[in-house]
Amino acid sequence: MRGLAKTSRGHASMELLDRPKPDPAPDEALVAVDYAGMCGSDAGIYEFESAFERMELPTVIGHEYAGRVVEVGDAVTKFAVGDRVVERPIRACGDCYQCDIGEENVCQRAAITGVDHDGAYEPYLAVPERALHPVPDNVDQRHAATVEPTSVGARAVIENSRVRAGDRVMVEGPGPIGLLTAQIARAQGGDVVVTGVGQDADYRLPLAEDLGFETINVAEDDAEERRDELTDGVGYDVVFDTTGHPSGLTGAVDAVRKGGQIVLVGQTGETTMPYSPLVRGEVDVQCSYASTYQDFEHALRLIGRGEVDAATLVDDRFSLLDADEAFEAFLAGETVKPMFDVSELRE
Repeated sequence: MRGLAKTSRGHASMELLDRPKPDPAPDEALVAVDYAGMCGSDAGIYEFESAFERMELPTVIGHEYAGRVVEVGDAVTKFAVGDRVVERPIRACGDCYQCDIGEENVCQRAAITGVDHDGAYEPYLAVPERALHPVPDNVDQRHAATVEPTSVGARAVIENSRVRAGDRVMVEGPGPIGLLTAQIARAQGGDVVVTGVGQDADYRLPLAEDLGFETINVAEDDAEERRDELTDGVGYDVVFDTTGHPSGLTGAVDAVRKGGQIVLVGQTGETTMPYSPLVRGEVDVQCSYASTYQDFEHALRLIGRGEVDAATLVDDRFSLLDADEAFEAFLAGETVKPMFDVSELRE
């Protein structure tokens, strides 16, 4: 079989390599990958940002996927051949303090699929039973491959924000996490606006509008004027920064109301700003990272009920046989959720 691997420490450097089909250990299931999505972190690996220096290359990337169990180890009891599954890709150690108190998403010794070991851009994965999650019958297999990023949005909104019915909400960034977070905030009763920058104007902001959101292009619109217009001059109750850009936090501070909340979902690196407005305005700053079992449950229910429109997000124009096209389109803001049919690597 073949897998799409990062092969050297620089921009691009993605190659299809021959890989051995794995044999599952007693506590593992062999999963045939059907569909795998592209995440912003996959694009970060493509560009080889500093966060991925720890990777041992070559490594097959990809962690958002849906597949079917085709073989189980002797100790596997919760899954059987034929079951449809997704993976919770932060594989926790199960033995640190964070794991003991149910915070596996911030495990001290976590290994991440597609970063610390081979990921989903290959036909078969051997996955520990404890990392697998069943897919219900009312979720299409291709849409199931969006469950992992949906779970990230679910954690940000349901667990880590205080969005309530009637709240005015801003989501900064119309990328995959941003548009998923916006939909979940709306499902919680929020009145949501999505903001983007110049490169988002052609594809991502129009997609947000197709999903039913008010949008602001901060490169062209007067963001302060629109904030006052949409919030009666008060500011947004909750602002989610999903941009992954240093300007996201400063923009959130300008947009949030006094006594409001900023939820940081994107990883921005370093930024410099005055913090006095946060203190004087008694603004809460909450971080949200990855997801847990419960967040996956919420994600599957949201997709199954249609409160998250996975079909509109999915973009199936791209192929793993020519993956550079997909990565460059993603980085240019010309797509939100490329979805690969991994079965073509089994041929």
